[in-house]
Amino acid sequence: MRRKLPRAVAVPVTAALVLLSAGPAGAQDIPTTPIPQPGSPGQPPGSVPNEPQPLGHAVGDAGTALGVLRLLPNSVTTGTILPGFGQQLPKQSALEAGMGLSSASANSEAYLSYEKSIAQSSPFGLAVGGQAPQVPGSLTQTALPDNPKEITGGLNAPSNPLLNVGLLNGSAHARWSDTLGPCVGTISDASTSVASLSLLNVIPTLPQVPLLGGGGLNLPSTDKLATGFDPASGLQSLGGLLSGGEKAQPGGAGSLLSLPNTLSSHSQVKLVDIPGSKNKAVQSVSTLQGADLQILKGTPLELDLKVVSQPTLTVTSTGDAKTSKVEYQAPVLTISAGGKTLYTLDAANPTQDIPIGLPLSPLSDQFGALDNVPVVGGLVATATQGLKQLSDTTNKVLDLGVLRLSIANLEQKQSEATTPFKGYQLGASARLFDLQVLPTERLKSLLPKDAGDKLPSSLAQLSLGEQVARAYAPTGGVVCGSTTPAPNAGGQAPAAPAKHLAYTGAAYDTVPLFWTGTALLLLGVVMVAAFPNRRRLPLVLHRNPGEQKPFKPSPFPRD
Repeated sequence: MRRKLPRAVAVPVTAALVLLSAGPAGAQDIPTTPIPQPGSPGQPPGSVPNEPQPLGHAVGDAGTALGVLRLLPNSVTTGTILPGFGQQLPKQSALEAGMGLSSASANSEAYLSYEKSIAQSSPFGLAVGGQAPQVPGSLTQTALPDNPKEITGGLNAPSNPLLNVGLLNGSAHARWSDTLGPCVGTISDASTSVASLSLLNVIPTLPQVPLLGGGGLNLPSTDKLATGFDPASGLQSLGGLLSGGEKAQPGGAGSLLSLPNTLSSHSQVKLVDIPGSKNKAVQSVSTLQGADLQILKGTPLELDLKVVSQPTLTVTSTGDAKTSKVEYQAPVLTISAGGKTLYTLDAANPTQDIPIGLPLSPLSDQFGALDNVPVVGGLVATATQGLKQLSDTTNKVLDLGVLRLSIANLEQKQSEATTPFKGYQLGASARLFDLQVLPTERLKSLLPKDAGDKLPSSLAQLSLGEQVARAYAPTGGVVCGSTTPAPNAGGQAPAAPAKHLAYTGAAYDTVPLFWTGTALLLLGVVMVAAFPNRRRLPLVLHRNPGEQKPFKPSPFPRD
């Protein structure tokens, strides 16, 4: 890793990765350091760089999560620094844990150079009440400066009662050009793969009360449980369907959802060609590659989910609403038990509810003794006849909860934008698979009053393959070039700067006068030294009286 992100950048990036369930926001919402503003109106702005600057503007990000666990979703008010503003935002989950996260982002408008391009591969992420701490063990690469090679790494996550993650491998590659900016092809690329994954071997949001006996469920006196069903475990293990305990079991046995084979996520932001234009479009791609899934592994009621088609989410912004688009290849899942297909989840049938209930005595009268597990989706586990499918469960099953299975859930958002540049932005989010544990009104009535009144509308939510992609391009597309073009091959280089500075100002006018005066003074000193001074007698003119002769000089003074 070339450098670590400061805490101010790592925390919002981690939060964005973990909270992938939020609806797609505008591409400007990528967290970056705000541009410093002058402290007073008279203060000058920041200096302007004098080197060549890129002409292209591009903003985009893509994020993919292999798995996300949410406890009590939509139950915690979002905290904000503005009073009362949190009430207007969607509520957060009490706890969110993400596994196998990959994120790629590009932002030409970022103030700090290393926020231009960020690629991150995280083994896991955690958010409590919407607050996400810094994630250890992540791979992060930023640009500028540019990175010719990617970074790679791996991690083995510790076991815990909520999730069991196998070997995680990741890579991150961030690119950016000093002169061409985003015009480097693939700007940001991150991927994460996990060898195996199992989630939730206990439902901690359910009250820990026994199904039978004192302090347990208030079963009606007219309802008698079937022969063979007398679980010693409590409600948190769904009557024995989950293993419970302090940590997940090896191989995913006893967990609500398991992935025994490799699952990988890939997030990418790049520039692509626009047909009929020399400019580029911003494209964000989120890809998920998954194998088969298993629900209630290790129990007689184990359900197999086969991923028939892999989902891919692609968002492309050309800067024009007419040519920008969101492309999504929706997954197809088949759910089977004992080799027989029970349900098919596709675009036409995206949701399926599977009820969970306690078997009543009419079932044992019909099939004999049962295995010590509840009835799931009308499937009854008998001691001698194997699995039996009920066409009608009326007066035969006492419903407790519902497993809600859903796929796709594609959401889109788009808008014209003028800040920080004029263009078009759009985003989309989708999920490969959702598994929710919902309580029924019947369960609330069977629980002790203090526990039944506090039971939330959703107990837990498992999401596999959460995908988010956003793109924002200026009108007309991304321009590739710089403010100062380089000289053509064979052309003349720019002239060198002047070696001497011109005299400017009154101070420089005194320099010639100073040296002229100094030269004359030295000349005078030399002349005085070459011709010394000699004392001479005064000259007097006189003549003798009576002589008619002209005056002649006399060497002696006259009396």
